[in-house]
Amino acid sequence: MDVSLTAAHWVYLGGIIVILATMLMRKNIVVPAVIGTFLTAFVFSDSLVTGLASIFNASLVAARELFNIFLIISLVTAMLGALRQMGADRLMVAPFRRVMRGGTSSFIVLAVVTYTISLFFWPTPAVPLIGAVLIPVAIRAGLPPMAVGMAIAICGQGMALSSDYIIKVAPGLSAKSAGVDPDVVADRALVMSLIVGVTALLIAYFTQRRHMRRPAPELLSDWESRAESDFGKPVDDAPDSGATPTGGGAIARVPAEAATSAAPPTSTAVLAEPVTASARQVIDDTFKSIRAAKTFAVLVPTAYLAFIVYLMVGKFTDLVPDLKGGDAAAMVGGIAALILFAAAATNDKKGFLETTSEHLIDGLVFAFKAMGIVIPIAGFFFIGNGDFSAAILGLPADATGPTLLFDLVNAAQSHLPQNAFVTSFGILAIGMIAGLEGSGFTGLPLTGSLAGALGPAVGMDPATLAAIGQMGNIWSGGGTLVAWSSLIAVAGFARVPVLELARKCFVPVVSGLVLSTAVSVLIF
Repeated sequence: MDVSLTAAHWVYLGGIIVILATMLMRKNIVVPAVIGTFLTAFVFSDSLVTGLASIFNASLVAARELFNIFLIISLVTAMLGALRQMGADRLMVAPFRRVMRGGTSSFIVLAVVTYTISLFFWPTPAVPLIGAVLIPVAIRAGLPPMAVGMAIAICGQGMALSSDYIIKVAPGLSAKSAGVDPDVVADRALVMSLIVGVTALLIAYFTQRRHMRRPAPELLSDWESRAESDFGKPVDDAPDSGATPTGGGAIARVPAEAATSAAPPTSTAVLAEPVTASARQVIDDTFKSIRAAKTFAVLVPTAYLAFIVYLMVGKFTDLVPDLKGGDAAAMVGGIAALILFAAAATNDKKGFLETTSEHLIDGLVFAFKAMGIVIPIAGFFFIGNGDFSAAILGLPADATGPTLLFDLVNAAQSHLPQNAFVTSFGILAIGMIAGLEGSGFTGLPLTGSLAGALGPAVGMDPATLAAIGQMGNIWSGGGTLVAWSSLIAVAGFARVPVLELARKCFVPVVSGLVLSTAVSVLIF
C-alpha cells in the first residue's frame, strides 16, 4: 500500500530517532519525548495552541490508560509496608533456610524464592528481604557471592519482572501500545521469560559451580568482612548498636530474636527480678505481635496461591469464569487491599484508619516514583497510534486520528526484509537498546507500537512481537545487563562489584534472549 508521508510523519520519525539516541547515551528521555510530542502536534495541526495543548493531553491520555497499573502497584506496595511493619515479610521466607545445606541447594532455593516473591510483589521488596534473610545462609553453605548475585538478578529482575505475569504492568503497557489483548502478551511473555531464565540460570550455575566450596562458618565471616574493605564503614563504627551493615552503605535492623540471643549476660539478672504489670503487658504484646506475624506470613502466600489456582482452573476448565486481564489485575489489587486493612488493624488497633491511609500514600508515592516517568514517554508514542492520537490532538470525538507510526512502517516495509526472524530480532535489539536507560519499562510503549505496526506486515502476531520487545526491554534495563539499574541493589546485598556482576550476566542472558526469540518465532 502506498503511503503519502507528511511533514508530521518525518517529525515523528525524528523524535523516535532522538529518543533512541538519548537512550544509547544513557540519558533520561522525558524531555525528548515531550518536545517530540509538541513538535509532532504543531506540525500536524499548524497550530501553536494545539502543539502546546498536546503536551498536557498526551500525558493525560497516557495517565488515563495506565492509571489502573499505578493503582495496583500502590496497593501491593502498601500491603507490603503493613506486612513489613509486623515482620511477616521475613517469616514468609524463613522456612527455606532449612534446606540450604550446600552450594547447589542454596542456588536453587535462592532462584525459586526470588522468582516467587518477585512474581507476586516485584523485585523491589524481594532483594532486601532475601538479602537480609537468605544470602548469609547461602554464603555459609558455600555459594560464592557472584553466584548469589547472578541467581537473584536473573530470577528477580529478569525472569519474574520480564513476564510480570501476576501484576501485569509490563504486559499491559506492551499490549496497550500494540493494540492487542494483554492476556495473550502475558501468556507468551511468561513462556519466553522461562526460556530465557532457565537458559541463563543453567549457564550461570555451570560457570560458577567450580567456585562453590564446602559449608563453613568461616565463609560467612570472610564475606561479612567485605563490609569493612569494600563497602565503607566497619561494624564497630555503626551509629546504632542495633543495626548491622548490609552492603552498599545500607543499614538493616537486626531481627528481634537475634538481638535477644546476643544480649549480654547481665540481661538474665534483670529478668530474674519481679515482673511488673507494665512489663508483663509488654511481654504479652510482643507474643501477640509474633503470633500475628506468623498468621499473616501464612495467610498472604495462601491467599495468592488460591488466586493462582483459581486463574488456572478458569483458564483450562469451565468450572469457574475465566478472568481476563482487567479482572485478574483488579483481583490482585482487591486481595492486596483487604490484606492491607487486616494487617494495619492488627498492627495498630486504635489508629489503623490513619495507619492504612499512610501505607496507601506511601504506595502511591512509590508507584509514581517508579512508573511516573513512563507517562510522558507513553504520551509521545500514543500520538503515533490512531486509537489515541485524536484525543491528544484535540480532534472532534467522531474524528479519526492520524496513524503516524503505522504509516511510517507501511512506507518502509518495501525496503525491509519480509522475514519474521529478521523483524523479531530487530524488535529484540530495539528493546535492549531502549532498556539501556535503566528502568526496563520506559521502552515498552516504543516496542509495543512497533510490534502493532510491523506484525501484520511480516505475517506475525503483534502480541508475539510485543512480548519479544518486552523481553529485550526488561532483561536489559530491569536489572541484569546494565550496572546503572536496580542491579546496584543486588550487587550491594551480595557484596560484589556491580560492573563485574553485569559482565557475568551478559553471556547467560543474551544467550537466553536469542534462544527465546528463535523459539517464539517457531511456536507462536
